[in-house]
Amino acid sequence: MLLACALATPAAAQEISNAKSVDISVQGSIAQRCQMGAIPTADFGDLTRPGKVAAAKVALDCNVPFTMLIKAQNGALVHSDMPHGQGPYAGTVPYSLDIELPVRRPATEMISKVFEGRALLGGQAISSAGGIAMDGLLLKLSLGSVSSEAGLLAGQYGEVIEITIAPN
Repeated sequence: MLLACALATPAAAQEISNAKSVDISVQGSIAQRCQMGAIPTADFGDLTRPGKVAAAKVALDCNVPFTMLIKAQNGALVHSDMPHGQGPYAGTVPYSLDIELPVRRPATEMISKVFEGRALLGGQAISSAGGIAMDGLLLKLSLGSVSSEAGLLAGQYGEVIEITIAPN
């Protein structure tokens, strides 16, 4: 009986004769997604004081690198009836738009850019530079100084800034 135990070898150590292998192919996919949350309207109220700032954190969900196109309708806040002003009174208020965009590629990085309103008339692009969005988007609109010594023409002022996001 002692001899039988000494000659036995574990089954795991033995080779399997006539073994056949089978390859299993595994695959899947995830659709690309790039969407942005709502951007609130900025109401500056009384425009007589320069340097006012409106900031908004906007949800941004892109699982691919992307490009953001920013285009302004007027390039400044303009008077609703007299955008060129009247007499010594100005009809426009300049602004700048600051963008802060946290991305991961693979390390975390902040992409930031400042655009003057006039530069946005033809549209400007900001790229995620191969990164994916990871924590929303910060938009900051800052009002500049009016060039007219008389100040601004009384009335309502407005601007429309369009932001489009497209996967690369």
